[in-house]
Amino acid sequence: MSTKPTLVLVHGAFADASSFAPVVSELLDDGHSVVVPAVPNRSLSGDSAYIASVVRQIPGPVLLVGHSYGGAVITVAGLEDNVVGLVYLAAYALDQGESIGELQSRFPDSDLASALVYQPFSQPGQDDGTDVSVDVQQFPAVLAGGVDPASSRVLAVSQRPLAAAAFTEKATVAAWRVKPSWGLIATADRAINPDVERFGYTRAFMTVREVDASHLVMLAEPKAVVDLLREAIRATTT
Repeated sequence: MSTKPTLVLVHGAFADASSFAPVVSELLDDGHSVVVPAVPNRSLSGDSAYIASVVRQIPGPVLLVGHSYGGAVITVAGLEDNVVGLVYLAAYALDQGESIGELQSRFPDSDLASALVYQPFSQPGQDDGTDVSVDVQQFPAVLAGGVDPASSRVLAVSQRPLAAAAFTEKATVAAWRVKPSWGLIATADRAINPDVERFGYTRAFMTVREVDASHLVMLAEPKAVVDLLREAIRATTT
């Protein structure tokens, strides 16, 4: 009897687990086991440790899927022994010792750079942190092109911010160096320059697919995401 991996879907910044809803429905209809944890979005090391702890509690193989900032998270968390593959969706594929800011700095800024909003947040016993989110009025155009307008306006006011520290924190490992990996480039992405995605995926020798979609590719083009996940599932089923 074959053993299929459990899919752990890791959301990125400015979104939450619900952003995977159309994809989750398809995977569940296929009979797959799916886990969609809520990522704290406080620090790359802390978020990666949290996802790694989720993975360790899953019996059997795991296919880790990361969107956007979630790609950086799975890059570090993906060294867990039961992770059999990594899938990047319009995501950052960092190398060891590299930060999101460093990777992005090699390429022209996307429209996201001028749409960011910064707000302090309290950390008991520590200096205040800084939350980064996207201007509500610009959110639909920058992140959610092709997404139902009624849904995108809800997404805009229910963002999960990312702590600014996560942009400069370096990845301690790069799991794609030892795990089979797949990458989906959203060629109409206005949040991450598609060339950032393409560079990271090519550097990692991933199996790469492209789709004409915005940054929230799971909502704009869920079929393309599900097709890639099915490909990765077939390759990692033992």
